[in-house]
Parts: sequence; C-alpha cells; structure tokens
Amino acid sequence: MNYIEKIKSPILAEMQEFEKIYSEILDSDNKLLEDVHNYIMASNGKKLRPILTILASKLLGEVNKATLYAAFSLELLHTASLVHDDVIDGTLERRGKPSINARWSNKIAVLTGDYVLARSLYCANKTENLAILDMISRVGMVLPDGELLQLAHTRQSTFTESDYFKIIRRKTALLFATCLKVGGLSVGADEKTLKSLSNFGEYLGICFQIKDDIFDYFEDANIGKPTGNDVRDGKLTLPLIYALKNTSGEERDEIVRMIDDKEFSQENIHKIMQYAHNHGGVDYAIRVMEDYKIKALNELSPLPDNPSKEALKVCIEFVTERKF
Repeated sequence: MNYIEKIKSPILAEMQEFEKIYSEILDSDNKLLEDVHNYIMASNGKKLRPILTILASKLLGEVNKATLYAAFSLELLHTASLVHDDVIDGTLERRGKPSINARWSNKIAVLTGDYVLARSLYCANKTENLAILDMISRVGMVLPDGELLQLAHTRQSTFTESDYFKIIRRKTALLFATCLKVGGLSVGADEKTLKSLSNFGEYLGICFQIKDDIFDYFEDANIGKPTGNDVRDGKLTLPLIYALKNTSGEERDEIVRMIDDKEFSQENIHKIMQYAHNHGGVDYAIRVMEDYKIKALNELSPLPDNPSKEALKVCIEFVTERKF
C-alpha cells in the first residue's frame, strides 16, 4: 500500500462520493469548456487538499454536505490557481503532460481558470456556512497577493529567508491550513481544535513548498515537471537564499550578477543550481523542512486517536518523503 492509499484508507467511501459529484460539478454544455475540463480531470493529481478537508472532518465527526462542498471549492480554487500560474510562468508542461496554455492557448487557459474559480465560489456558497465561505474567500484573495509580493522583489539577489517564508505562507501554507480548518468547521469543532488543525495544515504546507523547492535543484528528479524553473524565472527559494547568505567572494558575486541581470542560459542555470548544492543550501532546506515536520506532528497530539489521525500523520510523511 503506497502513501496515498494509506492516507485515503479511512475515507474511501467519502472520496468515492467526492469523485462522483466533483465530475458533475464541472459539467458544461460548452463543447470547448467540456474538452478542457475533461483534460484537467484526466491529469488531476492526488487531490491532497480535499483529502485533508475530509480527513479533518472524519477525525472529529461525520462528513456532511458542508464538508464535501468545502472540499470541492478548495480543490477548484487550487486548480484555477495552477491554470493561471502556468500562463504567468509560461509553463508548458504539468504532471508530464502539456499545460492548458500549451495544449490550447493562453486566452483559453485564463478563461478556463476564471470559470473554475467561479465554480469554486459557487461550491463555497453551497456549504451554507458563512465561516467556511469567509475562509475560502480569504484564501482566494491571499493566493494572488503572495504571487504579487514575489514579483515586487525586482532585485531577487536581495531576497531574504524572511521574505521567502512570508510568501510561501500566502502562496501555499494558507491553503493547506484552510483545508484542515474548514473540515473542522464543517463538523462544529471548538476553537482550540480548529487552531491545532490550522497549525498542522500551515506546517504541512510549508513542508510541501520546501520539498517542491528542493526538487527544483535536482535535474533528474522524476517529478512530472521540468526542474530549474524557479532559477530560470529568477525566483530565489530557500536553498539558494541560504547559499548566498552564507558565502562571499568572486563566485558569489558572479551568481548574484547572473540573477540580477537575468542571464539564465542553461549553462548558468546549472551553475546556480550547483552553487546551492555546493554551499549547503539544499541540505539546509531539508533540515528546515524536517523541523516543520516535527512541529506539524506535535499539533496532532491533542486530537482524537483514530484512523483519520493516523492518516494525517502519513500525510506529513508523504509530503516530506515524496519523490514527485
């Protein structure tokens, strides 16, 4: 049994119901939209975010209509953000297949992303829970805010570890935290429990993003997307931030110049990636991720002992140990 099978084992019936209704939510009489949606469905990933929402609910009570529609909403919000991100970043491949913008066009990708986002808000409203609607709406605002905050750093070589964590909390960790918290809200969890779930989700999301950033520094990583993308886009992540902060001399000056002048030939990208490896950046990122893994597991301690809690523990193992 692999990680995902272990994670889903306490909620198999609920995930079957999720999958059935989820496919219906994206139904359309617009042939082009239907074709794009079918393409998205065929290449959908592990659905980790709705799994987290449903596990949080099952941990504390029974999965209900509010749980499922919150899970639909968050998965659609995540999907819309990926479609838009691929346009923004000029990404031509996702999970080993052409991205929507590469398969069709930027215009179709943007409009599809807009439609999926509107469907997300529709599902959030269907929860009939104002607290859940408020949280999902907040995530919808904060996700692009994190992207814009990153773009605001015109001199990437001055990007700090504090800047990095501010951005990944907005771009990644808040969505994970919200998945856990709305699962708890859907079954009426108390504030203390909601705080533990939210903290667990935040730390899980930080681990997820750091792991993704580590992947970017391995050229042969079998992760379903090109590596070196962050470097190519001039985005500094934890491995390179650490290496630049803790070195000096001509080699560092050359790396800084490449970054600030956006000289991202394949040869230069390789040099930058190797620089992060050689000066302890990747090892440091792994250590930080492991620290957040421990913090995440500690947040689960006061929660009920049952199969859903064990599945959440497997989630943090999966996120930190995954090879893709």
